[in-house]
Amino acid sequence: MKVIQSTPVDTPNVIRLSIPAKPEYITLCRLALTGLARVRSFPDELVADVKLALTEACSNSVRHAYDGDPGKVDILYELQADRLIVEVCDEGSGFDLAEDEESDELTEGGLGIAIIRSIADELDIERRESGGSRLRFVKLLET
Repeated sequence: MKVIQSTPVDTPNVIRLSIPAKPEYITLCRLALTGLARVRSFPDELVADVKLALTEACSNSVRHAYDGDPGKVDILYELQADRLIVEVCDEGSGFDLAEDEESDELTEGGLGIAIIRSIADELDIERRESGGSRLRFVKLLET
């Protein structure tokens, strides 16, 4: 897994997970999030919302990044005092978010980014210089 520049490697509240880009492995991402949520006793509604956003982000990488070729999806979870940060990265073909948002067509799975945007307090999506995409979202926590 590549080190993501924005998060120091020695940060104690960071979990990194790397899965094959196959739908059956997305459950592992959700399970890791459930375990992390128990560290701070997140409300059930918040856990359900973040799981949905995570599932959409991982599904986008699994479905679109590799066009059926083998690949991996890297997930980073960072728990801070006032927020949960989730990053989903792949090394696939990437996509142009601006072009996708301008399209009037809703294709299968086309609501994924809209769902994430409605759940997250912050959302950043970018094409990675090394190839692939990086989706980062933040959910603020009540303290």
